[in-house]
Amino acid sequence: MNCPSCQAALAPGARFCENCGAQLGAAVAVPTPVAAASGGDPLGDAPISAPTRKPAAALPDPPAPGRRPCAECGGEVGPDLYCVECGTKAPSERDHFQEQPAPWVAGVCDKAIGKARNEDAMALLAGAQPGGRPGSRAVLIVMDGVSNSIDSDVASLAGARAAREVLRMPLPAGMGTPDSRDAAVRKVLGDAAAAANTAIVAVTDPDSTNPASATFTAAVLEGRRITWANIGDSRSYWLPDAGTPVQLSVDDSVAQAQMAAGVAREVAETGPQAHAITKWLGRDSEDQTPTVGSLEVQESGWLLACSDGLWNYASEPEALAAQVRAAATDDPLALALALVAFANGAGGHDNITAALARVDLAVDPAALGHNDHTPTPGGEPTDG
Repeated sequence: MNCPSCQAALAPGARFCENCGAQLGAAVAVPTPVAAASGGDPLGDAPISAPTRKPAAALPDPPAPGRRPCAECGGEVGPDLYCVECGTKAPSERDHFQEQPAPWVAGVCDKAIGKARNEDAMALLAGAQPGGRPGSRAVLIVMDGVSNSIDSDVASLAGARAAREVLRMPLPAGMGTPDSRDAAVRKVLGDAAAAANTAIVAVTDPDSTNPASATFTAAVLEGRRITWANIGDSRSYWLPDAGTPVQLSVDDSVAQAQMAAGVAREVAETGPQAHAITKWLGRDSEDQTPTVGSLEVQESGWLLACSDGLWNYASEPEALAAQVRAAATDDPLALALALVAFANGAGGHDNITAALARVDLAVDPAALGHNDHTPTPGGEPTDG
């Protein structure tokens, strides 16, 4: 049996052509994801890729807003994704996209040179301040779709945006005691992970025997306090300008279990099970409770949330801090692009996401108000 559109050979019982994505037989409805407990659409207007097993036209990439410059010559990329000046083909909006909700917060999500599609995703928020000064609040969410699960590129993006809606409001203060606050914060971050999971399930084919799944990390900056939550092996780091850099999150992975048992980091993270995760989000997830922690920062620096496509080449906090220093910039978008370029230059074997918030204590963030808005597409740590 051959595809009626491209004549490629079809597997017995196939519903879609693996070569061109043409639908075979009866139409299959594409589920519309909704944000749990948010009242919003997690997909919004930003780039969306078509699921692997559904027709290419089912969820098309929307056009990029405004003029899109060519990465090769600076010319304009046309609607067909080819530069009108030099003819170079640009990646789709899902394969490479950026968010910068404020001048001091930005992120880049990139397919990487070694992957066929981008299964990473991110969603950012920032407090707006006059003159573009670093503000008092930022939310960085990074999710890494598991590559051997179906439609994880769609699921990770839906999940990240659903979690962002839950974290749109400031974290609760509890009943005035540290224990009460910690409990209330854990509840909200757990709700964010649950919303991400609901969004993932909503875009998962109910007949799939290999349902979409993804890791989850969220880092929230409020004043001098960083709070993070983690499921899987995407990570959050605190990289001060002069002090000791810290990996905030703790992986749910075989490698982390080996390190906890005494195996050296460089051995555990390069072994055959280096990227095998023990917790994830998705229909087949058995534990959706994130590990939560917080840190009061004492100096200026960078809050970084990233996928393993970045930290795989600079796992130690000091190694990542060295890359930040080498970039020599206070622009978070320029820094995110530099970190993505570093990972691609080191091999680019996996999708790369770097999301950053600048903490500048020359402007006291605790004295600034909250004013969150949605981006345009385009102490000691304590674990709970």
